[in-house]
Amino acid sequence: MEITSVKSFLQYYERIRERTLKLINVVPSDQLDFTYKRGKFTIGDQIRHIAAIERYLYAETIAGRPSIYRGCGKELANGYEDVIKYFNDLHEESLEIFRNLSDEDLNKRCITLGNSEIVVWKWLRAMVEHEIHHRGQLYMYLSLLDVKTPPIFGLTSEEVQILSGKKQ
Repeated sequence: MEITSVKSFLQYYERIRERTLKLINVVPSDQLDFTYKRGKFTIGDQIRHIAAIERYLYAETIAGRPSIYRGCGKELANGYEDVIKYFNDLHEESLEIFRNLSDEDLNKRCITLGNSEIVVWKWLRAMVEHEIHHRGQLYMYLSLLDVKTPPIFGLTSEEVQILSGKKQ
């Protein structure tokens, strides 16, 4: 997918974020510290990571500044309400940077943390893929906790099977 319009990208990205928020909204507030294995991200870490990497790596790089990502630990936001506020606040800060882009800026080059040059629209696409990757991990964490999660596109796999078996 090539991104050629800032406006259409932002509309698309907000739909991606809405799906992520629907999932985060079903996280039990007492399970932020859950992890499947010692030393791995907790649920809270995953949520903070999506927020921090978007703002402090992707947005900073697009703004022509070096990454200031410092991790995703509890010191950034602790407790369900603070984590959600952190997530939303950093997203809004990122959007302010993205809204200042012109369509022409999408074809400019930025320098990644790994010192690679990449066009801005591809960096934005990588950011979306990164969020979706971590959202998938959150689905797995919540599945391990037997938390009912929202379907991504309105129907569960089972509902698609049932509806697919009906004659038109």
